[in-house]
Amino acid sequence: MTEMNPDVLLQEWDESIVVLTIHRPDALNALNRSVFDALEVFFKKHKGNYDIKGVIITGAGSKAFVAGADIKEFSSLDAAMGSALSKRGQDVFFMIERFHAPVIAAVNGFALGGGCELAMSCHIRVAGQNAKFGQPEVNLGLVPGYGGSQRLIQLIGKGKATEMLLTADMINADEAFRLGLATHVVEPGAEVEKAKEIIRKIATKGPLAVEQSIQLVNAYFDKTVDGFVKEYEDFGLTIGSQDSKEGAAAFVEKRKPVFKAK
Repeated sequence: MTEMNPDVLLQEWDESIVVLTIHRPDALNALNRSVFDALEVFFKKHKGNYDIKGVIITGAGSKAFVAGADIKEFSSLDAAMGSALSKRGQDVFFMIERFHAPVIAAVNGFALGGGCELAMSCHIRVAGQNAKFGQPEVNLGLVPGYGGSQRLIQLIGKGKATEMLLTADMINADEAFRLGLATHVVEPGAEVEKAKEIIRKIATKGPLAVEQSIQLVNAYFDKTVDGFVKEYEDFGLTIGSQDSKEGAAAFVEKRKPVFKAK
C-alpha cells in the first residue's frame, strides 16, 4: 500500500515496515515547513502503534537523502522567528528520536545541514557508498538549528564534531562509518533493503523491550534523567510484562516467542 502526503512525503507500507520518502527531488529534498508538518503528523499519529515494527526515512531520487534546509524560507526571519523555526525542527526530530519502534535513515546521497540532522535523529543510519554527510551552516553565517551541534558530538566525539562544524567539510560514507556516524555502508540503491533487513531482525524481539531500550539510550544524553535509575525501573517494567513471561517460556520450550506488546 502506498499513500502520498501531498507533494512532500510518500508513505510505502511493506507489511509492518513503513518507508517514508521525502519527495522534493527538484530541491534535492530540502526540508521546508511542509516536510516538517508531514513528519509531525506521521510520528504523532503512529506513536505507540505496535503494529509498526520500524520506519525507514529516505529521500527521493539518487542524488540526495536531504541536501539541507530550504534556505529560501530563511530570508525573512528575524531572531525570534529563527529561534521558533529552530525549536519546531528540534521538536519534530525529538519525536523521531523518541519513537517507540526503530527509525532508520537510509542515506542515499547528500545528507547536509538539516539532512544530516534528520539522519542523526534516527536510531540507525544506513549509508550508500555515495553518501556525503556534513553541517555546512557556517558557510551561510549560521549554526545548526535542528540539533546538529549536539547529536554530532554524541555520535562522533567533540574533536571531530568541532572540526566539521567549523570547517563545513563533508565526509564520505566510509569516513562516516569509521567515526560511528553511519552504522552500515552498502552499495548505492541497497540502503532501504538493508534497513528493512535490520528492522525484520528487531521485529522478532519483544516490542516493549525494544521501546524501553530506545528510551534508555536516549536517557544517557538527557541531563534531567538518571539513566541507571531508569534502567532498573524499566527492567522491573519489562520483567513484569506478559512478553517477558512468553520470552522465558519460549526459551525453555525451545520455540520462537510470540510477543504481544503487553
